Amino acid sequence: MEEARMEDECNTETNGTHLEERETEDAHVMDERESNSPTEVAPALIAVHPFDESVAVAVGPEIRVFDLGKNSSVSLADDSKGMLHKDSIRAMRFSERGKLLVSAGDDKLVKIWSAESWKCLGTVNSEKRVSAVALSKDELYVCFADKFGVVWVVEIAGIAENQALSNSKAVAVFAHYCSIITSLEFSPDGRFIVSADRDFKIRVSVFPNNPLNGVHEIQSFCLGHSEFVSCLTFVHNSAFPEGFLVSGSGDSTVCLWDVTSGSLLCKSEVGREADLSEECHPAVTDLCATSDGSLVAVAIQRQLLFVLFSLQGILLLSCDLSARVLSVLKMIPIPGETFIPTNLGMSSSGDLLWMVTGASNLPRSKATSLARVRVMSGFKKPASNEAYLEPRVLEDREIPGGEQLLEKLQGSISAESDIFSAVADAVNTAMSNLLRKKQYSDEIREFRKKTRNDKKFKQ
Repeated sequence: MEEARMEDECNTETNGTHLEERETEDAHVMDERESNSPTEVAPALIAVHPFDESVAVAVGPEIRVFDLGKNSSVSLADDSKGMLHKDSIRAMRFSERGKLLVSAGDDKLVKIWSAESWKCLGTVNSEKRVSAVALSKDELYVCFADKFGVVWVVEIAGIAENQALSNSKAVAVFAHYCSIITSLEFSPDGRFIVSADRDFKIRVSVFPNNPLNGVHEIQSFCLGHSEFVSCLTFVHNSAFPEGFLVSGSGDSTVCLWDVTSGSLLCKSEVGREADLSEECHPAVTDLCATSDGSLVAVAIQRQLLFVLFSLQGILLLSCDLSARVLSVLKMIPIPGETFIPTNLGMSSSGDLLWMVTGASNLPRSKATSLARVRVMSGFKKPASNEAYLEPRVLEDREIPGGEQLLEKLQGSISAESDIFSAVADAVNTAMSNLLRKKQYSDEIREFRKKTRNDKKFKQ
């Protein structure tokens, strides 16, 4: 008996030693894999003031602003802490009334800026990295989503009058189930907040009078995409003030939705209808609608495997709100260097579509960040019986603000096409890695299970 007990203890100790060695070996393998993984590339963003007063570009942690009214560059100031963002910005937008600019990103900070004095009015700390932001129509609340799938709200009443945001904490109001939220958008009447995620879902939630108590009522789900939903926008006009939702996805489609019922009204196969290869399924990266809701500009991701069929331009969709139909109108090519837009922007009353391509943390590049701005005209709302002007890409000298604006928003860059081709490829890879579900081997899956920090141990 005693010999058997001692043998069991010896076997247990030996097995424990082997297990510790195996776990150490597995940890070393995982550490090696993580150390060899590339730095996450962050695409350049652009935001246009609703009344064409200014344009902002974000590249990495840097925000570059140009005042179109004064025809001069702008310097942001954060008097509270004396620092701006410390890591890549992932979301940036103006409020609908144009008084505020909000930026947020990988440094887990949500910063609210005055669009008049360009001072930081307040900083909100997020528990995790931020992936999307939205401002309520009345400028009373800022909502932001993190990469764990939680949507937070912070009250900012009075901040638009340059009152500092003091002691305001973000409150978790609803969540998607452990899925990265890619886009947040308020409906035109402010009744709903719409959230999209990488698991193909679009949730429409009723935004209550006091959202700090939670956003508990789900109006509908818009289900119909087969890949991650990358972007959202609304199309509306005086005849349809509530408007309809437009969504873009990694499945190379653009969909039109009735958010009240969650009904899919129309699906446009933008890859196929733009005469691309049937095997080519590039992701839709951004959407931008004209103020009357009749046109939707679509930015489509560069396709790595089928370069001959990649889109270098903007696809225009015609939107008939009365018939509830989306249809491909035309492709507007962007001449010159390789330019695959990473983000689009348009004012609520303007004639211009602003586009930016670029990224930060580029692999094997001497430049820490690159950005290139282009502008397309011909979107001004026509008279009742007139057609839209022919959209065209402006030359650099024709852009409002001219060389001064480009120098501010782009910085000093080289315009060689191969550089921006590399940028497009890097952004494409980064988006695929971030938004498409990762597939793990059995070995890595088992290791992840063993190292989960939320597993329970029985006493």
